[in-house]
Amino acid sequence: MNERGRAVGLGGRPLGADSLLLGGPGEVPAAGPRPDDPPRPEAPKAIDPAGEDHGGGRSERLVSALDPLLDFYYRYWFRVDAEGLENIPAEGGALLVCNHSGALPPDAPMIMQAIRNEGRGARPVYMLGEQRFEGFPAVRALTSRLGVVAADGDDVERLLADEGQLALVFPEGAGGTRKVLWQRYRLRRFDRSRFVRTALRARVPIVPIALIGGEEAMPIFAHMRFLERVTGQVQVPFNHAFPHFGPLAPLMYMPAKFRIRFLEPVDIPALPAGTLDDAGAVESIAERIRTRIQTSLDEMLAERRSVWLG
Repeated sequence: MNERGRAVGLGGRPLGADSLLLGGPGEVPAAGPRPDDPPRPEAPKAIDPAGEDHGGGRSERLVSALDPLLDFYYRYWFRVDAEGLENIPAEGGALLVCNHSGALPPDAPMIMQAIRNEGRGARPVYMLGEQRFEGFPAVRALTSRLGVVAADGDDVERLLADEGQLALVFPEGAGGTRKVLWQRYRLRRFDRSRFVRTALRARVPIVPIALIGGEEAMPIFAHMRFLERVTGQVQVPFNHAFPHFGPLAPLMYMPAKFRIRFLEPVDIPALPAGTLDDAGAVESIAERIRTRIQTSLDEMLAERRSVWLG
Protein backbone atom coordinates (compact mmCIF):
# COMPACT_ATOMS: atom_id res chain seq x y z
CA MET A 1 0.00 0.00 0.00
CA ASN A 2 1.13 3.57 -0.66
CA GLU A 3 0.50 6.57 1.53
CA ARG A 4 -3.04 6.97 0.17
CA GLY A 5 -3.84 3.35 0.98
CA ARG A 6 -3.97 2.25 -2.66
CA ALA A 7 -2.29 -0.98 -3.79
CA VAL A 8 0.79 -0.61 -5.98
CA GLY A 9 1.91 -3.24 -8.51
CA LEU A 10 5.44 -4.47 -9.26
CA GLY A 11 5.86 -1.86 -12.00
CA GLY A 12 5.12 0.97 -9.59
CA ARG A 13 1.66 1.64 -11.00
CA PRO A 14 -1.39 1.81 -8.69
CA LEU A 15 -3.88 -1.04 -8.82
CA GLY A 16 -7.39 0.32 -9.21
CA ALA A 17 -10.65 -0.09 -11.03
CA ASP A 18 -8.86 -0.09 -14.34
CA SER A 19 -6.42 -2.84 -13.36
CA LEU A 20 -6.71 -6.29 -14.89
CA LEU A 21 -5.86 -7.77 -11.48
CA LEU A 22 -9.00 -6.20 -10.01
CA GLY A 23 -11.27 -7.05 -12.89
CA GLY A 24 -10.85 -3.84 -14.84
CA PRO A 25 -10.34 -3.49 -18.58
CA GLY A 26 -6.63 -2.63 -18.26
CA GLU A 27 -4.87 0.19 -20.06
CA VAL A 28 -6.55 1.55 -23.16
CA PRO A 29 -4.26 0.87 -26.16
CA ALA A 30 -3.11 3.76 -28.26
CA ALA A 31 -5.24 4.56 -31.24
CA GLY A 32 -4.10 2.70 -34.34
CA PRO A 33 -5.28 0.49 -37.16
CA ARG A 34 -7.26 -2.59 -36.20
CA PRO A 35 -7.06 -5.85 -38.16
CA ASP A 36 -10.52 -5.31 -39.63
CA ASP A 37 -9.95 -1.64 -40.53
CA PRO A 38 -9.67 -0.79 -44.24
CA PRO A 39 -6.12 0.00 -45.37
CA ARG A 40 -5.09 3.61 -45.19
CA PRO A 41 -3.92 5.36 -48.37
CA GLU A 42 -0.16 5.60 -48.71
CA ALA A 43 1.46 8.94 -48.03
CA PRO A 44 3.11 10.69 -50.95
CA LYS A 45 6.69 9.66 -51.58
CA ALA A 46 9.19 11.97 -49.98
CA ILE A 47 12.37 12.96 -51.73
CA ASP A 48 15.24 14.30 -49.66
CA PRO A 49 17.58 17.06 -50.83
CA ALA A 50 20.07 14.49 -52.07
CA GLY A 51 17.43 13.18 -54.46
CA GLU A 52 16.80 9.88 -52.68
CA ASP A 53 13.20 8.78 -53.17
CA HIS A 54 12.15 7.03 -49.97
CA GLY A 55 9.12 5.48 -51.64
CA GLY A 56 11.19 3.16 -53.83
CA GLY A 57 11.46 5.50 -56.84
CA ARG A 58 14.34 7.33 -58.52
CA SER A 59 17.60 7.33 -56.57
CA GLU A 60 19.88 10.26 -57.31
CA ARG A 61 22.69 8.43 -55.54
CA LEU A 62 22.42 5.47 -57.93
CA VAL A 63 22.16 7.74 -60.96
CA SER A 64 25.23 9.68 -59.79
CA ALA A 65 27.13 6.43 -59.28
CA LEU A 66 26.49 5.51 -62.93
CA ASP A 67 27.35 8.98 -64.19
CA PRO A 68 31.05 8.25 -65.00
CA LEU A 69 30.04 5.32 -67.26
CA LEU A 70 27.25 7.28 -68.94
CA ASP A 71 29.52 10.29 -69.32
CA PHE A 72 32.11 8.13 -71.06
CA TYR A 73 29.52 6.94 -73.58
CA TYR A 74 28.14 10.47 -73.98
CA ARG A 75 31.43 12.32 -74.49
CA TYR A 76 33.85 9.78 -75.95
CA TRP A 77 31.98 6.78 -77.41
CA PHE A 78 28.93 8.32 -79.02
CA ARG A 79 30.39 11.88 -79.05
CA VAL A 80 26.91 13.34 -78.68
CA ASP A 81 26.03 16.64 -80.32
CA ALA A 82 22.96 18.14 -78.64
CA GLU A 83 21.17 21.18 -80.03
CA GLY A 84 18.08 23.09 -78.94
CA LEU A 85 18.57 22.48 -75.22
CA GLU A 86 17.10 25.94 -74.61
CA ASN A 87 13.74 24.38 -75.50
CA ILE A 88 13.81 22.35 -72.28
CA PRO A 89 11.98 24.37 -69.59
CA ALA A 90 14.26 25.52 -66.78
CA GLU A 91 11.51 24.71 -64.29
CA GLY A 92 8.09 23.10 -64.21
CA GLY A 93 6.90 19.86 -65.75
CA ALA A 94 7.28 18.90 -69.39
CA LEU A 95 6.79 15.74 -71.45
CA LEU A 96 9.69 14.90 -73.77
CA VAL A 97 8.74 12.85 -76.84
CA CYS A 98 11.39 11.07 -78.93
CA ASN A 99 11.85 8.43 -81.62
CA HIS A 100 12.99 5.03 -80.31
CA SER A 101 15.88 3.11 -81.75
CA GLY A 102 17.76 -0.15 -81.70
CA ALA A 103 17.99 -3.23 -79.52
CA LEU A 104 18.86 -2.26 -75.93
CA PRO A 105 18.38 1.35 -77.06
CA PRO A 106 20.86 3.84 -75.57
CA ASP A 107 18.74 6.83 -76.59
CA ALA A 108 17.14 7.51 -73.19
CA PRO A 109 20.42 7.59 -71.21
CA MET A 110 22.02 9.92 -73.76
CA ILE A 111 19.04 12.31 -73.68
CA MET A 112 19.18 12.30 -69.89
CA GLN A 113 22.92 13.01 -69.97
CA ALA A 114 22.46 15.91 -72.38
CA ILE A 115 19.91 17.57 -70.10
CA ARG A 116 21.78 16.65 -66.92
CA ASN A 117 25.18 17.90 -68.11
CA GLU A 118 24.44 20.62 -70.65
CA GLY A 119 20.88 21.76 -70.00
CA ARG A 120 19.73 24.61 -67.82
CA GLY A 121 19.69 23.59 -64.17
CA ALA A 122 20.94 20.02 -64.71
CA ARG A 123 17.41 18.70 -64.25
CA PRO A 124 16.68 15.00 -63.62
CA VAL A 125 14.66 13.15 -66.25
CA TYR A 126 12.22 10.31 -65.59
CA MET A 127 11.26 7.80 -68.25
CA LEU A 128 7.75 6.51 -68.86
CA GLY A 129 7.82 2.84 -69.78
CA GLU A 130 5.73 -0.29 -69.92
CA GLN A 131 5.80 -2.89 -67.18
CA ARG A 132 7.69 -5.77 -68.79
CA PHE A 133 9.38 -7.24 -65.73
CA GLU A 134 6.50 -8.65 -63.70
CA GLY A 135 8.40 -11.90 -63.15
CA PHE A 136 11.67 -10.15 -62.32
CA PRO A 137 11.19 -8.05 -59.16
CA ALA A 138 14.90 -7.23 -58.88
CA VAL A 139 14.95 -5.81 -62.42
CA ARG A 140 11.77 -3.82 -61.76
CA ALA A 141 13.30 -2.39 -58.58
CA LEU A 142 16.47 -1.40 -60.44
CA THR A 143 14.62 0.33 -63.28
CA SER A 144 12.50 2.17 -60.72
CA ARG A 145 15.62 3.43 -58.95
CA LEU A 146 16.94 4.63 -62.29
CA GLY A 147 13.80 6.74 -62.80
CA VAL A 148 11.50 4.52 -64.89
CA VAL A 149 7.81 5.14 -64.12
CA ALA A 150 4.92 3.02 -65.40
CA ALA A 151 3.31 4.88 -68.29
CA ASP A 152 -0.15 3.74 -67.22
CA GLY A 153 0.40 4.41 -63.52
CA ASP A 154 -1.18 7.09 -61.36
CA ASP A 155 2.24 8.57 -60.63
CA VAL A 156 2.64 10.13 -64.08
CA GLU A 157 0.27 13.06 -63.59
CA ARG A 158 1.62 13.66 -60.08
CA LEU A 159 5.17 13.61 -61.45
CA LEU A 160 4.42 16.16 -64.18
CA ALA A 161 1.80 18.43 -62.63
CA ASP A 162 2.38 18.28 -58.88
CA GLU A 163 6.15 17.81 -58.75
CA GLY A 164 6.98 19.69 -61.96
CA GLN A 165 9.41 17.06 -63.26
CA LEU A 166 10.62 16.18 -66.76
CA ALA A 167 9.42 12.86 -68.18
CA LEU A 168 10.63 11.14 -71.35
CA VAL A 169 8.38 8.93 -73.46
CA PHE A 170 8.80 6.97 -76.70
CA PRO A 171 5.32 6.86 -78.31
CA GLU A 172 6.33 4.19 -80.82
CA GLY A 173 6.35 1.77 -77.90
CA ALA A 174 7.82 -1.70 -78.34
CA GLY A 175 7.45 -1.36 -82.10
CA GLY A 176 10.14 1.31 -82.11
CA THR A 177 12.74 -1.11 -80.78
CA ARG A 178 11.76 -3.90 -83.20
CA LYS A 179 12.82 -2.06 -86.35
CA VAL A 180 15.50 -3.94 -88.26
CA LEU A 181 18.41 -2.05 -89.77
CA TRP A 182 16.79 -1.34 -93.13
CA GLN A 183 13.75 0.20 -91.35
CA ARG A 184 15.80 2.60 -89.23
CA TYR A 185 14.55 6.14 -88.63
CA ARG A 186 11.13 5.44 -90.16
CA LEU A 187 8.75 6.27 -87.36
CA ARG A 188 6.11 3.70 -86.45
CA ARG A 189 2.58 4.80 -85.61
CA PHE A 190 2.39 6.49 -82.23
CA ASP A 191 0.66 4.45 -79.55
CA ARG A 192 -2.98 5.63 -79.38
CA SER A 193 -1.94 9.27 -78.74
CA ARG A 194 -1.71 8.37 -75.07
CA PHE A 195 1.18 10.75 -74.52
CA VAL A 196 -0.91 13.72 -75.70
CA ARG A 197 -3.67 12.85 -73.24
CA THR A 198 -1.07 12.59 -70.47
CA ALA A 199 0.20 16.10 -71.23
CA LEU A 200 -3.34 17.49 -71.49
CA ARG A 201 -4.32 16.08 -68.11
CA ALA A 202 -1.14 17.40 -66.47
CA ARG A 203 -1.30 20.72 -68.41
CA VAL A 204 2.39 20.61 -69.34
CA PRO A 205 4.16 21.37 -72.66
CA ILE A 206 5.41 18.65 -75.01
CA VAL A 207 9.00 18.89 -76.27
CA PRO A 208 9.58 16.77 -79.43
CA ILE A 209 13.06 15.25 -79.83
CA ALA A 210 14.75 13.76 -82.89
CA LEU A 211 17.77 11.48 -82.36
CA ILE A 212 20.07 9.75 -84.83
CA GLY A 213 22.88 7.29 -84.09
CA GLY A 214 20.94 4.93 -81.88
CA GLU A 215 19.82 2.68 -84.74
CA GLU A 216 23.45 1.97 -85.69
CA ALA A 217 24.81 1.76 -82.14
CA MET A 218 22.88 -1.44 -81.43
CA PRO A 219 21.36 -2.48 -84.78
CA ILE A 220 18.93 -5.33 -85.29
CA PHE A 221 19.74 -7.62 -88.21
CA ALA A 222 16.84 -10.03 -87.63
CA HIS A 223 14.44 -11.34 -84.99
CA MET A 224 14.73 -14.86 -83.61
CA ARG A 225 11.01 -15.54 -83.45
CA PHE A 226 11.38 -19.13 -82.30
CA LEU A 227 13.25 -17.99 -79.17
CA GLU A 228 10.68 -15.25 -78.66
CA ARG A 229 7.91 -17.87 -78.56
CA VAL A 230 9.91 -20.24 -76.35
CA THR A 231 11.06 -17.64 -73.83
CA GLY A 232 7.95 -15.43 -73.91
CA GLN A 233 10.12 -12.33 -74.37
CA VAL A 234 8.84 -9.34 -76.34
CA GLN A 235 11.83 -9.61 -78.65
CA VAL A 236 15.01 -11.64 -79.04
CA PRO A 237 17.09 -9.76 -81.61
CA PHE A 238 20.04 -11.02 -83.59
CA ASN A 239 22.93 -8.61 -84.13
CA HIS A 240 26.69 -8.25 -83.74
CA ALA A 241 26.52 -8.78 -79.96
CA PHE A 242 23.49 -10.96 -79.19
CA PRO A 243 22.95 -13.83 -78.54
CA HIS A 244 26.54 -15.07 -78.88
CA PHE A 245 27.95 -12.70 -76.22
CA GLY A 246 24.95 -13.10 -73.90
CA PRO A 247 24.95 -10.73 -70.89
CA LEU A 248 27.97 -8.85 -72.27
CA ALA A 249 25.91 -7.55 -75.19
CA PRO A 250 24.91 -4.29 -73.43
CA LEU A 251 28.59 -3.36 -73.29
CA MET A 252 29.10 -3.78 -77.03
CA TYR A 253 27.52 -0.70 -78.52
CA MET A 254 28.95 0.37 -81.87
CA PRO A 255 30.60 3.84 -81.75
CA ALA A 256 28.02 5.60 -83.92
CA LYS A 257 27.98 9.38 -83.84
CA PHE A 258 24.91 10.64 -81.95
CA ARG A 259 23.02 13.81 -82.74
CA ILE A 260 20.08 14.97 -80.62
CA ARG A 261 17.80 17.82 -81.64
CA PHE A 262 15.35 19.28 -79.09
CA LEU A 263 12.54 20.96 -81.03
CA GLU A 264 10.35 23.88 -80.02
CA PRO A 265 7.74 22.90 -77.41
CA VAL A 266 4.05 22.41 -78.12
CA ASP A 267 2.19 24.75 -75.75
CA ILE A 268 -0.35 22.25 -74.41
CA PRO A 269 -1.51 24.49 -71.48
CA ALA A 270 -2.65 27.10 -74.03
CA LEU A 271 -5.11 24.68 -75.67
CA PRO A 272 -8.83 24.87 -74.82
CA ALA A 273 -9.90 22.93 -71.74
CA GLY A 274 -12.15 20.64 -73.79
CA THR A 275 -9.35 19.37 -76.03
CA LEU A 276 -8.90 16.26 -73.91
CA ASP A 277 -12.43 15.11 -74.77
CA ASP A 278 -11.97 15.74 -78.51
CA ALA A 279 -10.50 12.52 -79.93
CA GLY A 280 -9.95 14.11 -83.35
CA ALA A 281 -8.00 17.03 -81.87
CA VAL A 282 -5.86 14.68 -79.77
CA GLU A 283 -5.02 12.51 -82.79
CA SER A 284 -4.20 15.63 -84.82
CA ILE A 285 -1.76 16.89 -82.17
CA ALA A 286 -0.05 13.50 -82.02
CA GLU A 287 0.28 13.31 -85.80
CA ARG A 288 1.71 16.83 -86.04
CA ILE A 289 4.33 15.97 -83.44
CA ARG A 290 5.17 12.74 -85.24
CA THR A 291 5.55 14.64 -88.52
CA ARG A 292 7.86 17.21 -86.93
CA ILE A 293 10.11 14.49 -85.52
CA GLN A 294 10.18 12.59 -88.84
CA THR A 295 11.01 15.78 -90.75
CA SER A 296 13.89 16.54 -88.39
CA LEU A 297 15.20 12.99 -88.69
CA ASP A 298 15.16 13.26 -92.49
CA GLU A 299 17.02 16.59 -92.33
CA MET A 300 19.71 15.28 -89.98
CA LEU A 301 20.20 12.11 -92.04
CA ALA A 302 20.60 14.20 -95.20
CA GLU A 303 23.25 16.31 -93.46
CA ARG A 304 25.13 13.29 -92.07
CA ARG A 305 28.22 12.32 -94.06
CA SER A 306 29.22 9.28 -91.99
CA VAL A 307 27.51 7.01 -89.46
CA TRP A 308 30.69 7.02 -87.37
CA LEU A 309 31.96 10.57 -87.84
CA GLY A 310 28.75 12.51 -88.27
